[in-house]
Amino acid sequence: MSMRRKSRRSNAGRPTLLSDEVEARIIAASRTGIAVELAAEAAGISSATYRRWMARGRAEVTAREDGQAPTRGEDAYVELFEKVRTARAMAAARAMANIRRVADGGITTKITTRKFRDPETGQIVEEITEDRTAPDWRADAWYLERQHRNHYGKDAALAIEITGLDSDEPAREERVDLAALAERLNRSLFAVQYPDPPALEDGSVVDAEVIDG
Repeated sequence: MSMRRKSRRSNAGRPTLLSDEVEARIIAASRTGIAVELAAEAAGISSATYRRWMARGRAEVTAREDGQAPTRGEDAYVELFEKVRTARAMAAARAMANIRRVADGGITTKITTRKFRDPETGQIVEEITEDRTAPDWRADAWYLERQHRNHYGKDAALAIEITGLDSDEPAREERVDLAALAERLNRSLFAVQYPDPPALEDGSVVDAEVIDG
């Protein structure tokens, strides 16, 4: 560990492009959740430089967590690393919240206000109607496929023991049609009833995928 400490200290005095303005640009870009290469480009530096700075910050944070004395020349990289990590985590949390809103439904898409005279009282009545989105299981499926890909990814297989616990035969695996499974979950868990596609003048039906955009 002492050899690593010596190596890290030798880099502390090198000139750096890490100015306050560059750091501010990196943090601002990271808050949006864009790729690190684009965050570096927005700050006017190369992705290699960005990754090197982050690696130095991560190494110093790890060393301090291991109980080593801080190397003050690395403070700027530690600060950058921690700020970027927080910014990207907040961006991910914000994106996840939006996915949850789509999955749960209830997002207002249209507000209609209608005024009319009450025939009994003669007073003007204002009626407000809101159109809201239905729950969309596909947002949950998207999340599971990417966050838990070993279990719900496109190439995941569900192991099913066909013969029972008391059998001497080895367990067999069946590959599951995840699309069909998702459709069954949609019907059983959410029971969302989407309207039938409108019929054209000739009696044919508009393809649902065209309607969905």
